[in-house]
Amino acid sequence: MKPPGSPEPGYTAGLHAKPAKLVARLGRGGTKPPTMPFTPKSKLPRLPREFYQGRAAVLWTHTFEHRATGWLDVPFHGRFREILLHACARYQLACPAYMLMPDHWHLVWLGLAEESDQYTATSMLRKHLQPHLDAAKLQDRAHDHVLREKERERGAFMSACRYVLENPERAGLVPQWSAWPYVGAMVPGYPDFDPRADDFWEDFWKIYLRLSDRNPPDPGQSVPALPSRATPNL
Repeated sequence: MKPPGSPEPGYTAGLHAKPAKLVARLGRGGTKPPTMPFTPKSKLPRLPREFYQGRAAVLWTHTFEHRATGWLDVPFHGRFREILLHACARYQLACPAYMLMPDHWHLVWLGLAEESDQYTATSMLRKHLQPHLDAAKLQDRAHDHVLREKERERGAFMSACRYVLENPERAGLVPQWSAWPYVGAMVPGYPDFDPRADDFWEDFWKIYLRLSDRNPPDPGQSVPALPSRATPNL
């Protein structure tokens, strides 16, 4: 997944932001966010595990061996949502956007607490979905893009999620991404969340801040130093 203007291969990094600061950056309103660049596949070593824990924001891409298809249908989508819900609840995560494509899927996760763990949640999601994929096999590792501070600002973050959601439109599968049936969001306790709704972002950030306030950040928690280059491989 690489729009025009993407950075050089292998560039990515991480940030754990406090929820109130993140919401303040993102703000509210309807201005159109700018285009968000993304990182293609890389064979660089993976970021340390702590970059996927706590209040990290990460774009995940799960691909298949030999770009296998034939597994995506309505029953699988239902099973995907069920397991995604369990992963979000168990590891204290919110998913403002996911998109299932015929030969891969994308999702964006935000940590809600210091104990949030996207690394382990990813392993859980893959483990419990693999039996429902028939002969299709997930690649050994998912690919990730851990968002930097500027990428977590309001416009850039919304653009990241929009880029995920617009995949089927860019692929020519539907005239508009909102017509694709295998799209959604997931926050435990809010089963009707839908990124196609006009008021989705306003409601999402209110609830994100409310859930994060139940687990206030530890002022003494250290944030990992950001390397200049990192990995999208899991």
